[in-house]
Amino acid sequence: MLEKIKECLNSVAPITLIVLILCFSVAPVPNGVLVAFILGAVLLTVGMGLFTLGVDVTMTPIGVYVGSGITKSRKLPLIIGGSFLIGTIITISEPDLQVLANQVPGIPNFTLIIAVALGVGIFLILAMLRILLQIKLNRLLLVCYAAIFILALITPESFLAVAFDAGGVTTGPMTVPFIMALGVGAAAIRSDKGAKDDSFGLVALCSVGPILSIMILGLLFGADQGQYTPTVIADYNDSRQVWQNFVSGFPTYLEEVGLALSPIIVFFALYQVFALKLPRRQIIKLAIGVGYTFFGLVLFLTGVNMGFMAAGTYLGGELAGHEYQWLLIPVSMILGYFIVAAEPAVHVLTKQVVEITDGAITAKAMKTSLSIGVAISLALAMIRILADLSIWYFIAPGYLLAMLATFFCPQIFTSIAFDSGGVASGPMTATFVMPFAIGACTAVGGDVITQAFGVVSMVAMTPLLTIQALGLYYQWKQRQLLKLKQASMIPEGEIIAYTQDIDIVEWR
Repeated sequence: MLEKIKECLNSVAPITLIVLILCFSVAPVPNGVLVAFILGAVLLTVGMGLFTLGVDVTMTPIGVYVGSGITKSRKLPLIIGGSFLIGTIITISEPDLQVLANQVPGIPNFTLIIAVALGVGIFLILAMLRILLQIKLNRLLLVCYAAIFILALITPESFLAVAFDAGGVTTGPMTVPFIMALGVGAAAIRSDKGAKDDSFGLVALCSVGPILSIMILGLLFGADQGQYTPTVIADYNDSRQVWQNFVSGFPTYLEEVGLALSPIIVFFALYQVFALKLPRRQIIKLAIGVGYTFFGLVLFLTGVNMGFMAAGTYLGGELAGHEYQWLLIPVSMILGYFIVAAEPAVHVLTKQVVEITDGAITAKAMKTSLSIGVAISLALAMIRILADLSIWYFIAPGYLLAMLATFFCPQIFTSIAFDSGGVASGPMTATFVMPFAIGACTAVGGDVITQAFGVVSMVAMTPLLTIQALGLYYQWKQRQLLKLKQASMIPEGEIIAYTQDIDIVEWR
């Protein structure tokens, strides 16, 4: 547990330091908001540590058990029904989706959540069938995104940014560990060479369903989406009032996380009774892990919602209204570079990538690629707000490049890249980056619905390009080494060490 908390502290500390520097220099915030941010950072660190420990002990094993169980049966109705049920249940429980639903005007929260959940359930069926039928991911993604952009042509503009945001927030800290573990479990029953590569890609396909669902809602509800109502930021008189505000919000997140976890626990309990039948000792271990997951997520959500949203809104507004407005772009890049490391699901993805690829893709390479991608995405998002540009100018060429890269990049990198897009846009993005964009948009007098919304989709898009660029570099380095071997520049058997990031060859 201490190792996990230490790891999370290393992730959260840079963001906290950057925000403090901004608060004491170019973007002052009220004292109460600053104290709330610091308290939120502490809760976030401890909560993320407990959550990631709980994921390792419970969520990942449960996902593997369920994934391998329903696919081993080879019964198509069970695979379809089980996948749809799991996808729908786990999406309804996703905290990020609750955050987005509360901020989207014009659509009832329940309607939006159910529509997104059904979209994930349908596309999880498609993702599981893809693994079993060994369908290439890039071809399936090409068809899916072609459908998205065709439908986008007739979708009201006020729904476009929200639709792409929904694809990003759906794959958050609750969904990603479970869905990725399902993929590992499903691929485990195959013995062919490409099974490991196909264990990724479920998150990528599950991100497509919500985009299509919200676009269809847009066609049903029409162009008039209603007016955005900004979140009221608490006005604190002293530090004790800050603490009381956190304490008052704590029961809300206890209930929210309890409701989120209960469907998964009930589903697994029934699966255990009727099919799995794990020994008692293993069940006790899983139950302890559920406790870690529960309390970790409660602390995390309390910290980010009560401490980070207000700070993000203030900072965005102060920077956008500053004399040197251009500072908004480099500051957002720095925040983006470090903020992705604080996403709980990023730790889950990175760990699984290292394990599945036997260390061929290192944790450092993954995190650096994701950080660069998110930094670029936030810079583009701020340029879009300041210049009042349509999201089309960024999403269309970005996804076009990403889809073209799938034909040249190794398949494993394509699968990881499209999974990474959904993973990078988690609760930190929903509760800090989005308010940051809303604050900036409000300060410059922009339309929040069309300009500030869409920042999550930008965060979800750029990792597709950076991770695939990493894959192309990896492939090029392998070919260079092969050429050296073929030219007898490296005698057979003379390489004694070859680093995982393919940058150094040690010679005997």
